[in-house]
Order: sequence, then structure tokens, then C-alpha cells
Amino acid sequence: MTRPSSDPTDAPARPRGLLRRFRRDQRGVTAVEFGMVATPFFALLFAIIETALVFWTTQVLETAVTNASRRVYTGQFQQANAATDPAQLATKFREEMCKSIVALLRCDQVKVDVRTSDAFPNSAAPPPITSSGEFDSGNFGQYQQPAANRIVVVRAAVEYPVFVSLLNPNQANLKNGNRLLMASAAFRTEPFSN
Repeated sequence: MTRPSSDPTDAPARPRGLLRRFRRDQRGVTAVEFGMVATPFFALLFAIIETALVFWTTQVLETAVTNASRRVYTGQFQQANAATDPAQLATKFREEMCKSIVALLRCDQVKVDVRTSDAFPNSAAPPPITSSGEFDSGNFGQYQQPAANRIVVVRAAVEYPVFVSLLNPNQANLKNGNRLLMASAAFRTEPFSN
């Protein structure tokens, strides 16, 4: 057994040999490469999943608005709720929409706006997002009971949480970091009897 030399000229050779051995060693290369690729891969994967969920939730909301609006279009909703207080009609219409919402949305978070007019476009509804980036729910919850042969615009909105906004900063369109999902339908009601 040889003892290490205490010669000062021998000291720089040891770190160079250690560096050479470190460069040639192939153990753990897969783990290091996976660590370099994993973060962007998982960020992209979560962004794709979240975008798909947003599209799916929007489609569920659109289907719910279409199905509930069909009853307004034919006058069935108006006839079934003729004696209902006008303040409760928006809640009844939201409940009608919620029959088509199976998952992904909580029905109590959906805001409904139903407006009627004689001519199109008679007046434009105010935008649902204010200039400060907040959802204007106070100006969104109107419900005007549609009569026969009236133009009706039905809008529904819900705030949807955004979890992965790193790769798509435009995913959130509200100041609080959520995304406002909207669905709408515009039609003229049938000439049903009141």
C-alpha cells in the first residue's frame, strides 16, 4: 500500500483526474436528462389539459343555454312560469339550464341574463367585463319575460378558475386570475299564445 505523496507538485493532478472521471461516468445521465426535460414537459401537459377543460366546460355551458332557450323559444317556459314573480324568473331559468349541466360547473355560480327587444339590434347590452377587469354581475342578472314574436338574447356567464397560466398568460381574462366563460343564444320567439 502506498501512501499519498505530500509533494506540492502532485496536488493539481488529483482534481484533474477527478474531473476526467466525472466526465466519463455515465451513471445517472438518464435522471439528469429527465430532470431537464420534465419541467417543461409537465408544464405543457398541464396547459393542454387545462385548455381542453376550458373548451369542454364552454361547450357544456353552450349546450345548457341552447336547451333552456329552446323552451323560451317555443313559449313553454313562459307558460309554465306565468304566475312567477319576475325577480324569481332568472333563478327558474338558471334551474332550467342546470338540467343540462352535468359536471364541471356549480350551478349556483352561473349568472343568467335574458333581454328582449322589438327590433334587432335595438340596444346593446353592456359588456360583462368592466374596464378594471372585473365581472360586472350587477349589470348582468336581468330577466325580461319574453312575449310572442319578440327578439330574445340569452347570455350565461360563469367564472372558471385558471390553474396553469404560465404558458398562456391570456388564459385568465379577469383581474382575480379567473377566466369568464360565456354562452349566448339569440332568436325570435314563436307566435305562441300568451
